[in-house]
Amino acid sequence: MPDENTGLALWLDRLTLRSDLNEEERAAVLALPGNLVFVKSNRDFVNLGEHVDRACLIVEGMAGRFGQARSGERQITALHIPGDMADLHSVALPKAATALQSIGECTIYRVAHANIRDLARRHPALAEAFWRDCVVDAAILSEWALVLGRLSADARVAHLLAELSCRFGIGECRDGRAFDWPLTQAQLGDATGLTPVHVNRMLRVLREAGAVDVKPKRVTILDWKRLCTIGQFDPRYLHLEEAG
Repeated sequence: MPDENTGLALWLDRLTLRSDLNEEERAAVLALPGNLVFVKSNRDFVNLGEHVDRACLIVEGMAGRFGQARSGERQITALHIPGDMADLHSVALPKAATALQSIGECTIYRVAHANIRDLARRHPALAEAFWRDCVVDAAILSEWALVLGRLSADARVAHLLAELSCRFGIGECRDGRAFDWPLTQAQLGDATGLTPVHVNRMLRVLREAGAVDVKPKRVTILDWKRLCTIGQFDPRYLHLEEAG
């Protein structure tokens, strides 16, 4: 079973991808108090408009950030994997402009905003690391806007699969890499602006192209270069391995 130490260690790994932290700063992150919460499949754990006082670290599973139209229809605007503090920005803006929902079962670690602010006050390098983490989330959102607005259906799906492979692999992407995949075809459609039927067709196109194989609960990269070519994927926006 995952625990808070697992989640905090994963988040520290994410922070140190892009920020140089000393031993004292690393220890401070690993000592953050909070509470571990198990979330059942497809449940909102942050509601639209909710005033929150804790940020949610994904420990196990996957979560989605959603926007919602007046009709009630939702669009996935971000996917968060283990090690992501899904709403770190809520420390500065505590009224939730988007909802967070589990995609499949997931475990989260809730950390009080007050404790995160205290770390930032005591350790300026951590304040910068937190800021940089939010900037990367914004860069991903910007890339998604381009993908949804300008790429073809097969390219949208290929791009998302390539991005997640890169994030799960911490930038180490290659043929044969596999990762857990809790999304249904309907949820993948919500992230790419496609119907489930269209998603099914695009997954078949990508498999027949020898790029990727998506099965229930598992994705396997067959040909990394081909997947990137189809999805017009360039990982620079992820800013991986840029500690500074």
